[in-house]
Amino acid sequence: MTERTVLAGKDKLTSLLSDQRGTVAFEMPIVYLFMMLSLLLPLADVAAAGFQFISAWEALRGFGQSIQYDKPDVTNASGWMSSKLAKADPRFPIQQFRLVCGDANLDCSPSNSASPQYYSYATTVTLSPMVLSAVLCTSSNANKCSFTLSYSEQMFQ
Repeated sequence: MTERTVLAGKDKLTSLLSDQRGTVAFEMPIVYLFMMLSLLLPLADVAAAGFQFISAWEALRGFGQSIQYDKPDVTNASGWMSSKLAKADPRFPIQQFRLVCGDANLDCSPSNSASPQYYSYATTVTLSPMVLSAVLCTSSNANKCSFTLSYSEQMFQ
């Protein structure tokens, strides 16, 4: 009973400061903000960039698999290439598509009807980081966040 009388005599501010039960509730928004800005958002940037690169690479591989065993018509190589480009993933359009015939590293054409040796092509991935743009956007392209992925494969004979 004596203790209760002593506490009732203290002013409320001193009692609240010595209690410290509300400290965690006060610190939680600060800790949450620190965690979000310094850890989770940069991690989300890296994860999103990784998923975009993996998706683009898989689109390149999938396109390569779709044309790997389809023997090209070297007399009408441009027609064959345009029909194959229609099968590409629309999220990652194929650029710089080359079908190389013979050992001279020349594109297939009606004048170069040697057997096809390999094909090569590329696609572009554009990142949109929230926090890590200075770290992730290091491309030499005009758009620093845009990267070109190239792919080539030997034709199946």
